[in-house]
Order: sequence, then C-alpha cells, then structure tokens
Amino acid sequence: MSIFRKKYINKISKTKVSKKKVKLKTLNKISKPGKYLQDIIEKRYLFISIVLVIFFIVIGIKLFNLQILSYDEYNKKLVSATEKIIEGSSSPRGRIYDRNYNLLVDNQAIKTIYYKKQDNITTKEEIELAYTIGEILSVDYSKLSTYRLKNFWYKNNFELARSRITESEWNLYHQRKLSDQDIEDLIFERITELDLNEYDNTDKEAAYIYYLMNKGYSYAEKIIKNKSVTEEEYAKISENIASLKGFNTKLDWERIYLYGDTFKSILGNVSSDTQGIPEELASVYLEKGYNLDDRVGISYLEYQYEGYLKGTKAKYKVGDNNEYILVSQGERGNDIVLTIDIKLQQYLEEMLSKEVLNASKEKNTKYYNRSFAILSNPQTGEILAMSGKQVLTDNKGKKIIVDYTPGITTLPVTPGSVVKGASMLVGYKYGAIEIGETIKDECIKIKDTPEKCSWRTMGTIDDLYALRYSSNVYQYKIAIEVGNGNYQKNKALKIDETAFIKYRDMYASFGLGVKTGIDLPVESLGYRGTSKLPGHLLDFSIGQYDTYTPIQLSQYINTIANGGTRLKPYLLKEVYSPAVNDEDVFGDLIYASEKEILGTVDVDKKYIDRVKLGFSQVVSNGLGYGYMGKYHNSGGKTGTSQSFIDTDGNGVVDTETITTSFVGYSPSNNPTISIVVVSPDISLPDSNYQSTVTKRISSQLVNKYFSIYK
Repeated sequence: MSIFRKKYINKISKTKVSKKKVKLKTLNKISKPGKYLQDIIEKRYLFISIVLVIFFIVIGIKLFNLQILSYDEYNKKLVSATEKIIEGSSSPRGRIYDRNYNLLVDNQAIKTIYYKKQDNITTKEEIELAYTIGEILSVDYSKLSTYRLKNFWYKNNFELARSRITESEWNLYHQRKLSDQDIEDLIFERITELDLNEYDNTDKEAAYIYYLMNKGYSYAEKIIKNKSVTEEEYAKISENIASLKGFNTKLDWERIYLYGDTFKSILGNVSSDTQGIPEELASVYLEKGYNLDDRVGISYLEYQYEGYLKGTKAKYKVGDNNEYILVSQGERGNDIVLTIDIKLQQYLEEMLSKEVLNASKEKNTKYYNRSFAILSNPQTGEILAMSGKQVLTDNKGKKIIVDYTPGITTLPVTPGSVVKGASMLVGYKYGAIEIGETIKDECIKIKDTPEKCSWRTMGTIDDLYALRYSSNVYQYKIAIEVGNGNYQKNKALKIDETAFIKYRDMYASFGLGVKTGIDLPVESLGYRGTSKLPGHLLDFSIGQYDTYTPIQLSQYINTIANGGTRLKPYLLKEVYSPAVNDEDVFGDLIYASEKEILGTVDVDKKYIDRVKLGFSQVVSNGLGYGYMGKYHNSGGKTGTSQSFIDTDGNGVVDTETITTSFVGYSPSNNPTISIVVVSPDISLPDSNYQSTVTKRISSQLVNKYFSIYK
C-alpha cells in the first residue's frame, strides 16, 4: 500500500469519528432543553403570580377605600351627578345707601302671575289657557295692537288664513321666489276688519294674554300680571296650577327709590322680568355665567356694581314625584354705601333745576340749555354730590327740566381759563418764567392771524396778577417761550412742536385729557386737537383748544387743592353683606374704599403753592370773588371760553357761543371740598350781557355745604 493511500484512509477514518462525536454532543444538548425550558416557565409563572397577587392587593385596597373609607364622599358625588338641580327666580338685590346710611334704593315685594311654556304644549292648548286665565285675571289689554290681534286670529283660524294665499303665490313660494315671511305678510294683509270684528272684549283680553305668554325667549318666565294683583286672583292661580299648565305665582321684587328721582340716573336701572338681559349686554353677562332671563343691572351704578348687588338664587332638587326640594336658600345681594350725601344732592338738584330754568329765560341765552355741578373731597376723591340739569321745550311750548347728570362724564366742553393753573406750571417747569416774574400784557399779533388779547390790557403784571385777573397774554408769552419761539409783532412765528407734548403731559398729570377712572361704566376723553400751528399752542395755553368733561375738571382742581396728587374720583364707599338679624342694618363689612393715587404732578412744591396763592387771590379779590359764597378763605379760577355749536342739526358747527365755568376749593389750606360748575353756551359773543348763572350755582352750593358740615 502506498504512503498516499494510507494517508487518505486515515483521513476518512478521522472524519467519521469526528462526525460521531459531533452527533453525540448534539444529542447531549438536545436532551438538556426539557429541564432548561421548565426552569424558564417556572420563573415566569412565579413572576406572573407575584404580579397578580400585587394587582389583587391593590384592587382590594381600592375597593376597601371606595366602599368603606370614602363611601360617603363618593355617594355624594353619585347623587350630585344623577340628581337634577334647578335654580329659583332671582333673589332681591342689595340695598343702596348714602354716605350717612340713609337708605336710597330698596326692594318691594310684588305678587306676580307668570307663565313658563311646558314641553309639547300645542297652540290650541295655549289659546284655551289664555281664555281660562282671562276669566280669572283682570288684565289691561289696552296695549293690544292690531298686529297682535291679527296674529291671534291667524292662530285661531290657521287653515282659513292660509287658504287666502292663491295657487300662483304658493307656486312662487315652492320656487323659492316668496319666503315664509312673504307668505305671512300676505296672510296678515288679508285679515280684514270684518274678521277682527268677530272678537269682543273677552277675545281681546285672551289675545293679549296669549301675546304675553309667547313674548320673548320661549324658555323664559313670562310675566302675565304683576301690578295690582288682588288676593283673590293670586289665590285662584295658586290653587289651580296643576290644571293651568305652565301658570304659577310667586312673590317677586322691584326697585323702589326712597328719594324719588334724586340721583336716579346715576343709581342706574335693573332689567325687568319680561326683559331679562338686554341683547347689547348678553355677551358680557353670559360669559359670567348668567342666564338670558336673569334680572341684572343695565346702567350706571346698578351695572357697575352688579357683582356686589346681585342676589343669590335659591336652589332646588327635583324629587321622584317632580316635587321641588329646597337645597339652599336664596339670599339678598350685598348692600352698598355711596360717597354721596343725599341731602346735599337733593339741594343741588332742586337749586340747579331752578337756576337753569331761570337762566334760560334771561336775555342773550338763546342757545343755553344746561349746567353741571360737582362737589367732591380733594383729599380722597369722594364725590359728595353731582348733577346736570337741562331745560327742554315740550310739545305745548312749555319749558321743562330733565336730568342730564350722565353728561358729567360724557359731555366734553371747552374749559377756558380755569386751566391756567396747569398752564402756569408748564412755564415754571420749563424755565419760561420764575416766581414773581413780570411780563407786559399787550395784544399779540402774528402774521395773517387776528390779534390775540386779554379781556382788557393790563400792562406789566406778575404771575399772581395774571391769575387773579386771568391774563391771556401772560399765558401766550409763556407758551412762546416754552416753544422756543421768537415773537415779533405781525411777523410769522415758529415754535418747537414738542411744546404741545409738554403742555399735554402737564395737563394729563392733573387728569385733563385722560380718563379719570371714576367708577361708572361710561366716560369720555374729550376732543384732542391735531394741529401744530403756533396760534393753536397759544389757544391751548388758555383752555381754548382741547375739550374736557366736567369730571376731568373736578380731578384737575382736586390735584391743585391737595398739593399735586391726582386721585381717582369714586362713588362707592363701603360694601356690607346682608344683615343676619332683623335688628341689624348691615352684616359683615366686605369692602371699604381708600383713596387711590393715580399720579403726582412733576414740579417743585413751591410752584404748586404759588399757583394756589394765585387761586386764593382770584377768590378773595379777583374775578372769582363771590363764587365761593361767603367763604373767601378759598381758592379757585373762573373760565370763559369760545364754543361752537350746530344750531340747525346738519352736523356742521355754525354758531359761536360763550361757555362759562368755575373750579374752586375751600378752605385755602387743607381743603375739605372742591367744586366745579360748567354752563355751556350761556351767551352769544359781542354782547353787553352775560348770565351769572355759573356764579349763582357755585356760591349757593358752597354755602349749603358749609351749613351742613361746619
């Protein structure tokens, strides 16, 4: 055998032996997995068992907590989620008092018959109900219009009414050339007087009741009668509510005003039962969670302080037999106390009405018809009394007085010289003048413009004299200096336009040309001129350019009176919860007002003191003598301004008039009151006569205040 052959045979033999060994190893490995898999399964089973045990322990603990420990809590939640809670009608609002706790506005209970539409009730059933109710109640149907009577006839004679539409008209309707409203209009046109003459007074009363049943929102309570409801009427409805589907009785409330119309326009109004929330206020109140049929404050203080004044409705849950079970009692709203002194307010309104009427009869008062007055505390911002009165002519040619108090915050006027205190401070601040500086009062003549003069030529005067006798020229020359102008008679004048900003910023620090923040829902800013002509800057400096409301003038004089602090004017003094005990007037104090500082005038105190000294001279021996009544230890400033009005109603101003105003305070040092009186369009220019109505109003009001608060 060759060596090669031996090697080959040995190689094959080794390979076979190797394969056997591989097979043995593989068999050994396959024989072990049974034990290996079993270990894995046992470990996983143990893990799952532990997880399941933990899971059931957690579930057990949760169930124990739910069923044993927290049973009461979750039971309440279940009841709350499944029971039906409804609210009663609105509860009475809070009362309103004056600063001395005299009751101004209260609630009066009134017997009310109302209707609330039930589900699935038919028109026929409602008409039958209207006739039934007409037999029980005496309802004044004098307001039943022909249209409403036609509507009632239409509901009673539906098929007959629609048969009066011709076939061609129905074809046009199906072709969408006539709308539902068009068809209804045609039907109403074809309801004749002969048709309506079928109805007697009983039918007309039922027609009016039917109208009241369907007036307004379908889901709201409709007031059928709440005036002069007799005991018999109230009892009959109450006893038969089961058969009178949707009709019911309740004791409702209405606002009563213990001082009549005094301050009533600012006290504001509340929506009626039939009105609910007015459309223009719906979005505001709905966002706050109100229902559309809620009674709410809709103007002035009733609206402004709705959050305090609104009552809390009673809550009921509906029982198994549809009976109402009381959950929480309704409660009257919180009581508010105003800063107003109602006795002073009464006097002001009576005196103002008389003076406005008398002034309208004086000569040279052709376009005059109103005046405004405000009395406030310059140390706090409290309004003590305020009123506006307007004289109108009725259909019979008789002059009548109407309230115009809202104009105090909404009617801008040209103020005139009353703003010269602020103008003087512009001069001091920017170095245009110094205390005691003299300037020659002479007419100013700018090229291509009329002369600008004081009411009389005064010669060389200082700052105090300029205030005492209201020099225009003194202010003109300050304004030219502030604007870096170079005045030469009858030459063009150039000024730095930033002077307008300097004046406006100073005026704004007193509250002129900005909102005062008074706690009423409506306040105007007034007119702000846009021209930057030099002549208009001069006009600005004497109060003949921008316009301001009376309340802005009040904030202005208060800022001078208290030494330079601008305070927010306000009417709300305190808020109390309803009294728990009958013997108490109020419950807990919820809110007490504090003065709110809006800013301070950025000038040295010596300059404000200088202006106050000038204002004292105005009242003691200047143009303001007598405006503060018997109290000459006072300060103030008169104002006379040119105004322009639209006399023919075409939207274009066409007539120049004169407006007079006065701002003042007393005593001179540490004042306790401030006063503003404005009489727009009191006279025509170029006349020898000008009414003194502004002075008469101011002096009488100051005297009255000090007779009460000595």
